[in-house]
Amino acid sequence: MEISILSGCEKVQREKARYITGFDGIRAISVIGVILYHILPEVMKGGYLGVVVFFVLSGYLITDLMLQEYERDQGIDILGFYQRRMRRLFPALIAILLGSSIYMVFFQRDLMTNFRGVTWSTLTYLNNWWQIFNGASYFDHFINSSPFTHIWSLAIEGQFYFIWPIIFIVLLKITKNHRAIFTFLIGLSIISAIWMAILFSPNADPSRVYYGTDTRIFSILIGVAFAFIMPSNRMKHELVPKAKRTLNQIGLGALAILLFLFFFLNDKTPFIYYGGMWLISLISVVLVLVCAHPGSNLNRWLTNPVFTYLGKRSYGIYLYQYPIMIFFETKVKDINQHLMIYSLIEIALILIVSELSYRFIEVPLKRYDYKSMLPKLKQFFTEKPNVYKIPGYLLSLLIIIGVSGMIFSPSTKSEAALKIEEEIKKNAEILKEQKKTETEIKKLDQTQVNELRNEFQLTDKQIVSAHEQKITAFGDSILLSASDALAKIYPEMVIDADVGRQLYSSTESIQNLAKENKLEQTVLISLGTNGSFTESQFDDFMKALGDRQIYWLTVHVPTKRWQEPVNQLLEKMAAKYSNLTLIDWYNTSLEHADWFYEDDVHPNEAGKVEYVKAIVNKVNSEK
Repeated sequence: MEISILSGCEKVQREKARYITGFDGIRAISVIGVILYHILPEVMKGGYLGVVVFFVLSGYLITDLMLQEYERDQGIDILGFYQRRMRRLFPALIAILLGSSIYMVFFQRDLMTNFRGVTWSTLTYLNNWWQIFNGASYFDHFINSSPFTHIWSLAIEGQFYFIWPIIFIVLLKITKNHRAIFTFLIGLSIISAIWMAILFSPNADPSRVYYGTDTRIFSILIGVAFAFIMPSNRMKHELVPKAKRTLNQIGLGALAILLFLFFFLNDKTPFIYYGGMWLISLISVVLVLVCAHPGSNLNRWLTNPVFTYLGKRSYGIYLYQYPIMIFFETKVKDINQHLMIYSLIEIALILIVSELSYRFIEVPLKRYDYKSMLPKLKQFFTEKPNVYKIPGYLLSLLIIIGVSGMIFSPSTKSEAALKIEEEIKKNAEILKEQKKTETEIKKLDQTQVNELRNEFQLTDKQIVSAHEQKITAFGDSILLSASDALAKIYPEMVIDADVGRQLYSSTESIQNLAKENKLEQTVLISLGTNGSFTESQFDDFMKALGDRQIYWLTVHVPTKRWQEPVNQLLEKMAAKYSNLTLIDWYNTSLEHADWFYEDDVHPNEAGKVEYVKAIVNKVNSEK
């Protein structure tokens, strides 16, 4: 028997669109996934997929409402649509920019670099392209600790809200055939997904395809497309038991798959970019459609006080989460010492700020009569001052400070950050010159041995052994910053280091070193500072290294929550691979904040000495 879940076109239109309470449940699940992905990435590996669900839901819901308006009024009030979107989105958006600016001016000015660019690109909904053109990375969390990294997704939605009403009207003027429009939109979504696959490179940072409107619009388009063939007001209210049971099973199945992916699908898995995200968007639209169907039970199952509360505040929760996390973690410094406690504090702060925003900014300003604002401000500032106006004066002063911070934010980084970058840049230039010229390594005389022994506190035997050691060092900015000190002890060392380097994109570089005969039998690795990696990615990397003797430095990055997961995985891998030996830089440096620059990650001059000693004591041990 054929199961029908749509009623005929003769269905009488209701005057008011049905509020689908289960959508708040979907929003709640999605925003929980996103927050836990940022706060506990080892627990919620695929929480970033919450944005995919948001995109699909937005595309479906906006189009569904527009279709109902078009059928009722034979047209769309585009200006009214824009006004409603601005009233819904702009108050909290301006609040987060203004509030963050005030906070940073007083407490964390080092985070204000390029804030002017963040401000204009956020308010114009071009932030995703601004991040792309400025080389920002969504995955390099150490170098790119911006409080506004997450704004990219709001930019894509804003661009959709701006252009879609116009395209919507054009499509319906061309044809009234909703199935034809559905086919066209699905075709566009497939083109977008293919474009993502073409631009994606497994051995490079995927931020370009992750941020791009052209490579992410397919999720929204899938939601839009299905709104044309399965609008919520054309669905049957009553279904036969078998059809209802089947529909419920499909909805629960889609939800179960998404939850599984939320927990286990790592953001660096190539499958995601080779069509996986498109398939996940299809699963998401199935969940949305079943939830929207009045004949299913899923809408009721996803409706409860907690989900309703979080769903209604999901925009604010998403908006405020990242600034709160960055502000908190850059102040706390030792996030890994009490990770769960600090994570709970962050979640509490996000919920508190979001609630205040919802009650005192988003809801009131959504219906505020902005025409009365100027007369009220004029009256406030022209009337005689009194004690009751003091809060207003203080608020005005803070707003002036915040706006000034937006306008006059520095385009360069802090002096401490510039010092680190300058040192890294200098060492990178030295390494570049060394690659161009082959220099003859002279035998050490006793005077040089004595100098190195006094500087690094190593034995003469270790110094001579290291001086003759043929070794390849491969890593990130930590290795690069210490390369000048390493070169003193290991003049034969081939150093290949780069800022922001991560393991998942390094296999090809290792293969290239092997082809160039620059991969020695002894290899030193310094990776993990910029983010975590999976066991399968580690296995691929070790396969490229072959049967060489590998020495791997554990990571010291106390300001980032992936420090413990990276070091734990390294311990596990050391037990798995007989040719892998760990150099415990983490425990060696644990109680020595004086070994590092202000970022507590890159070793200073004293730290470089200890860094080299830790390596030599392992690689050139006298035992």
